[in-house]
Amino acid sequence: MRQRTEKMPASFNQQLIPGFATPEGTARYRDRFANQRPSHFRNARGLWLSSIGLGTYLGEPTQEFDALYREAVTRALEMGTNVIDSAVNYRHQRSERAIGTALAAMISLGSVRRDEVFLATKGGFLTFDGEEPDDPAAYFEQNLVRTGLIEPKDVAANCHVMAPRYIENQVEVSRRNLGVETVDLYYVHNPETQLRAVPRPEFYRRLTAAFAALEHAAAAGKIRAYGVATWDAFRVAPSSRDSINLLEVVHAAESAGGRNHHFQAIQLPFNLAMLEALTAQTQRLDGALAPALRTARTYGITTFASGSILQGQLSQGMPDDLRNRFDGLATDAQRAIQFVRSTPGVTCALVGMSHKKHVEENLATAGVAPLSPERYRALFGA
Repeated sequence: MRQRTEKMPASFNQQLIPGFATPEGTARYRDRFANQRPSHFRNARGLWLSSIGLGTYLGEPTQEFDALYREAVTRALEMGTNVIDSAVNYRHQRSERAIGTALAAMISLGSVRRDEVFLATKGGFLTFDGEEPDDPAAYFEQNLVRTGLIEPKDVAANCHVMAPRYIENQVEVSRRNLGVETVDLYYVHNPETQLRAVPRPEFYRRLTAAFAALEHAAAAGKIRAYGVATWDAFRVAPSSRDSINLLEVVHAAESAGGRNHHFQAIQLPFNLAMLEALTAQTQRLDGALAPALRTARTYGITTFASGSILQGQLSQGMPDDLRNRFDGLATDAQRAIQFVRSTPGVTCALVGMSHKKHVEENLATAGVAPLSPERYRALFGA
């Protein structure tokens, strides 16, 4: 998207930080917290990733929240979280920019290195540039349609585009916002939105085309891997309009990039109130139906859980019987996070945290080892 340079922060045009998360860098970061954070880091395709990641969805698009997010990102990196998740449309691009500013400052101070931090972001939704314009329709017409960046036929639900040219552009926007040469993981954001506008064969054609654009971005060193970040797609019944078959997604990646494609991860909501990824038979696996978490694990796909405390709704009011099953934790938010990070198949529990005090409370969970398989099964009466 053509950027309105008068609204860019001063750091936006600075040289991009080279590098990306590496096995050596993430192991170095893990080792700094070995004593305080038992079993906190998980190996995903050679990278050591924290079991709790920082999400940046919530908050108003204001300077106040920009500052809060910069503090939250800084504190999270100080406390042992090296997974930072965002999207280009979060807070009209301001969340990505706050991450970029905080990360650049930490690297400049020598507090962290680029190869220690795993940055994930998303593209697909139409987005404004820093703030909502007075006339959104005119803004999109001027900046997207007239520039040839999108065609009206590509837009689904009046808000979503995954045409290759747009995805390529959004990768560039996110790299600049984050201030890095390479994004570690780039998601197509809620691709199931397209199913409201097009039949399934056309949907998978569009998804394959988007993946082809991301394969080019990976070949150019702009991203390291890609995936899909969903809300309903992998949780709902196969007969649902919003259902996506993970095997078909893998086939789309193979069509786009061959057997050595860069499709490596999914993101989906999972928490104490939304158990479908673990319990619902939504995916075809070996001729039968299976839950999304088991299916992803079978295909070697890394899973990131979003909504771990359901935007704060699970941070209080836990029944005493359930609360008593989590030892060593002081708050219901911590217990809810502990449940997600203890779930087989979940590499990282993403938690939206725009305040430093929430970072400190939530990341204290990492000081307690995850539930054993036996204690986890006992939550379900098994």
